Amino acid sequence: MTTLPRRQLGASGLSVSALGLGCMSFSGAYGPSDDKAATDVIHAALDRGVTFFDSSDMYGWGHNETLLGQALGNRRSEIVLATKFGQTRQEGGANGVDGRPAYVKQACEASLKRLGTQVIDLYYQHRVDPDVPIEETVGAMAELVREGKVRALGLSEARPETIRRAHKVHKIAAVQLEFSLLYRVEAEETLRTTRELGISFVAYSPLGRSLLTGKLASASDMKADDPHRRHPRFAKDNLERNLDLLLPLRTIAAKKGCTLGQLAIAWLLARGPDIVPIPGTKRKERLDENLGALSVRLSPREADEISGLVAVGSAFGMRYPEAAMKAVYR
Repeated sequence: MTTLPRRQLGASGLSVSALGLGCMSFSGAYGPSDDKAATDVIHAALDRGVTFFDSSDMYGWGHNETLLGQALGNRRSEIVLATKFGQTRQEGGANGVDGRPAYVKQACEASLKRLGTQVIDLYYQHRVDPDVPIEETVGAMAELVREGKVRALGLSEARPETIRRAHKVHKIAAVQLEFSLLYRVEAEETLRTTRELGISFVAYSPLGRSLLTGKLASASDMKADDPHRRHPRFAKDNLERNLDLLLPLRTIAAKKGCTLGQLAIAWLLARGPDIVPIPGTKRKERLDENLGALSVRLSPREADEISGLVAVGSAFGMRYPEAAMKAVYR
């Protein structure tokens, strides 16, 4: 097994590979998925030294955790296992959210069973419940730590002030938020808070939901039923302008001898050792490409240059559809 560079998760004592694996795409989030192919990718990630796997109880509504638990099998002890709770299924509408203490415990028990494990290493609240004080939700999460069912706590899509309140109840090890060159407004704001508090930043969708891979040239490259079309930044006019933003990055990637996607991940890694990107993929060749970013070296000056080429807030379109935006960053 390969040994990859490692990074710490806050003050939790947990150490993970500098690049993790986001597992959402294994459960149909971006088109049809195949359990056998997903298992092969998970095994390939393990063999290549990835030790940080990220799931959620809402990915396939239990399917993702079950698949991951089965795929890990007797290799569970090799990795830091993260999953999330808090989103609830609403037939015919947007997901609900539940941060009540009783639900926290119920959700954890269900996740432990599906994952086939005795303990969850990093347990996140997936979406903040505006109707339940964060102190109550995190208080219940802290009880899970005391009971030995969870090792460390995290928050996903939480605002800086929410993070501060939560951290006073129990130390938060990691905050997960969308973070890439094209999705930076909330992330850059949050990063200042996490660094002040000694919390790690787990960057999901570090490739801008595929925009930063360089594989998409225009809206015509997407099929009519492509799930990316749900996202405003992939709407035709927005997409064309967002792709234009990547032109100077392609030049830098060519000089570095890497792909555009590798440059995007390397930029995040270069921003600081407290950032852990978790790109997701359904294909082993993409897994290998992503891991290749660990070999791309960017000096602080180069990282700053890249930051300036795609300024904060320069992307066109919201990062989620309007209805979904109401549930994030609160």
